[in-house]
Amino acid sequence: MKTLLALCVVCTLVVLSASGTAEQKLNNCNEVRAAYSSKGFNVNDVPHKGTNGAALKVCPQGFTCCTVEMEEKLSQQSHTEIKAPVSRLSTNLQSTFKQRHDHFDNFFRELLKNAEVSLDQMFVRTYGMMYVQNAQLFKDFFASLTRYYLSGSNAVNLDSMLSDFWAELLERMFQLVNVQYEFSNAYMECVSRHTEQLQPFGDVPRKLRIQLTRAFVAARTFVRGLALMPDVVNKVSMVGASPSCVRAAMKMLYCPYCSGQVALKPCQNYCLNVMRGCLANQADLDTEWNNFLDAMLSLAERLEGPFNFESVMDPIDVKISEAIMNMQENSMQVSQKVFQGCGMPKPSVAFRSTRSVKETAFTGRFRPYSPDARPTTAAGTSLDRLTGEVKKKLKHAKKFWSTLPETVCAGERIAAGDECWNGTAKSRYEAVVIGNGLANQVSNPDVDVDITKPDTMIRSQIAALKEMTSRLKAAHSGNDITFETDDGGSGEEESGSGCDSPSCNTDQDIYFSTPPNPGKPEVKLVHRDPSAGVALQGSVALLLCGPVLALLAAHMR
Repeated sequence: MKTLLALCVVCTLVVLSASGTAEQKLNNCNEVRAAYSSKGFNVNDVPHKGTNGAALKVCPQGFTCCTVEMEEKLSQQSHTEIKAPVSRLSTNLQSTFKQRHDHFDNFFRELLKNAEVSLDQMFVRTYGMMYVQNAQLFKDFFASLTRYYLSGSNAVNLDSMLSDFWAELLERMFQLVNVQYEFSNAYMECVSRHTEQLQPFGDVPRKLRIQLTRAFVAARTFVRGLALMPDVVNKVSMVGASPSCVRAAMKMLYCPYCSGQVALKPCQNYCLNVMRGCLANQADLDTEWNNFLDAMLSLAERLEGPFNFESVMDPIDVKISEAIMNMQENSMQVSQKVFQGCGMPKPSVAFRSTRSVKETAFTGRFRPYSPDARPTTAAGTSLDRLTGEVKKKLKHAKKFWSTLPETVCAGERIAAGDECWNGTAKSRYEAVVIGNGLANQVSNPDVDVDITKPDTMIRSQIAALKEMTSRLKAAHSGNDITFETDDGGSGEEESGSGCDSPSCNTDQDIYFSTPPNPGKPEVKLVHRDPSAGVALQGSVALLLCGPVLALLAAHMR
C-alpha cells in the first residue's frame, strides 16, 4: 500500500513538472519569434509570451504563441512549402522530356534534310545540268515528306503523294527513253494512270511506300507523344491547392509553433495522409499516364526495329536509283505495253541521230548500301542511341503522380519514429494511411476532400493522354489514326497500294483506253538533246539514252 502511494506521488510530480515546463516555455515565445522571423515575417506579429488562443481557426485554441494574423501568414507559407517540392519534381520532368522531344525532332528533321542534300549534291556533281533540269521532282518529293512529318495527313496524303511521285517519274523517264517521239499531255496522262499496272520500277514503290508510311507515322507520333508529356505536367502543376488542403498543411507544418515546438516535424504517415488528400486529383492521372508511357515504350521498340526512320531515310537515294534502273532495264517492254494501250505516238520532227549504239550503251552497276556504314547526323548521335536513352527516362517516369506524396514526405521534411507531430501533439500518429486518388479521400482523417467534384483541368489532361495513347497504338501498327483505311488495315504489306495480284505481272498484256486524237499531240516539254539518240529498232530501245537515264540513277558506276 505504501509502495502504491509512493508511485502515485511520483507520477503527480512528473505531470506537474511537465505542465510547468510547457507553461514556462509558452511564457517565453522567443524561439517562436526567431523561427517566425526567419521565414521573412515581421517578428512583432508574435507575442512575447503565450496568450489565449480561442480565436485561432486551425491550431489548438489553448495557451499559445500564435495569433490569428500569424495563422493567416503561416497558411500562405504552408501553401508555398507543400507546392515547392511538387513544382520542383514537375519542372525536372518537364525539362527532361522537353529536351528529349527537341533531340528527336531535330534528329528527324536533320535526317530528312541530309537525305535531300546528299541526293542533290551527288546528282549535280555526277550529271550536271541534265539533273538540274529534272531536279524539281525530287525537291518536291522531299518537301512533301517534310510537310507530312510536320503536319501529318491533314497536310499530305502520303499514299497519294508517293503515287504521284512515281507517276511523274515514269512520265519523265518514258519520254527520255522514247526521245524520238512527241507526247501530248493526254497521252502522258494515259501512261501515268497505269503506273501501278505497268510496274516499270519493279517492287520498289510498294516496298518504299510501306517503309515510309511505317517510319514516318511512328516517328511523328512518337515526337508528338514526347511533346505532350511536358505540356501535361505543366498544366497539372498549375492546379492550385484547395482551401482544405492549405488548412491541413498549415496544421501539419506550423501548428507546432503555437505550442513553442518550432523544431518538431510531422509524423510520416500523417504527412502521407495530408499530401494524398492534397494531391488526390493528380493521383487519378496515374492510370492513363502509365498506359501512355507503356504505349510510348512499345513504339520506341518499333523505332529501334522495323519502323526505324533512320534506316529508311539514309538509303532512300539508293532505293530510288534501284527503281530507275528497273525502269531502264524494262524500258522496251514498258514502252511496247504503253504503245499497245495508248496508241502509237507521233514521231518527233526534231529528233536526229548522231551517236552509235556503242556510245549510248550503259553497263553501270549499283554500289551496295551497307547499314554498318550508316553515318551519324550532325547532331552526333543515332536513332538507336536516342531511343535507348529515352526508354530509360520513360520507365523512370512511371507512377510519377501516385508516388508524389511519398517523394514529398521523406527526408528532412518528416520525423522518424513516434517523436513527431501528429496534428495535435508530439506523439505517435494512430490513423490509418488512406490510398491514392480522389475516391479514397472519403475517409481521409486530415483533409476534407469533396470527391464529387473532380478537377476539370486534370480530367482534360486524362482525356488528352487517352487520345494520344490511341494514336501511339495505331502508329505501333503502322497506321496514322487520322486516315485509317476503310478496312481497318494494320499497315502491313497487304494493305499497301502496290499491286500484288497476277494481273499486275508486267509479262502479261495490258489494255486500257486510248486518249482521243492521238494523232495530234501536244508536246510536253522535257529536257532533250536532239543529238543524243538513235532510231529505236528492236532491242536497241533498252540501250537508248543510257547516259540520259543515268542522270536520274544514283550510286551507279
